[in-house]
Amino acid sequence: MQEDNPEGAQQIADVVARRIERLIVDGVLRAGQALPSERRLTVKLGVSRSALREGLKLLRARGIIETAHGRGSFVAGLTAQPALTPMMHLLGSQPRTLYDLFEVRELLEAESARLAALRGTQADFALITRRYDEMIAANTTDASASTRARLDYAFHLAICEASHNPVLVHTLSSLTDLLLSSVLASVNNLYHRAEQKRVIDQQHARLYKAVIGKQPEQARKVASAHLATACAGMREIEAEEQRLVRATLRLEGWE
Repeated sequence: MQEDNPEGAQQIADVVARRIERLIVDGVLRAGQALPSERRLTVKLGVSRSALREGLKLLRARGIIETAHGRGSFVAGLTAQPALTPMMHLLGSQPRTLYDLFEVRELLEAESARLAALRGTQADFALITRRYDEMIAANTTDASASTRARLDYAFHLAICEASHNPVLVHTLSSLTDLLLSSVLASVNNLYHRAEQKRVIDQQHARLYKAVIGKQPEQARKVASAHLATACAGMREIEAEEQRLVRATLRLEGWE
């Protein structure tokens, strides 16, 4: 009987590791977040402390969690490395990438909105409401452009998380820096234009209502239109700037 114990303990450790991984994939535990205490985890998972420790050891070996002496265990920064690759640097350094990003956002966020309206729970809708209220509240303050961009992005990410599609959430999260750059471009260039800001606010409101109102197709259409509008606005601003440059050159006799 003694010979069976190591194998049984390993199986329990695997189960522990898989259950914690599921919590991470589902977004219950996030990158950088501390894991609950060993006492709480043993109660929640219904395992012994030794089995829990073996499961955590597996997760550390896989790079899923990190342990700091005296501070406990934390979920590792699972998407940090891709953002540092040469390709990500090149994409972020090229101005033309902005329109490519809008295309990707339209594809991913339209489907995210549809799934969120279809699958979202009351807890998801409560978080989306919180993010929406925070974003709207920034309109009445002197919040910086970067703060507004982060609040805007957080609203859209909350909708994505409500899709309950971990791959979709991971894909968007892994592109955070790039996507934030497209949101910041919108904030910097469109928010100070009264008519365009009014349209953006209306679209955000419609998107919010469609998602929490559980209207999947309406949510998809509004999300798609929202991104298309922002992209068109940026293209128009670019065209205006090019016309201004040409007119200035003609005035100075360069053409």
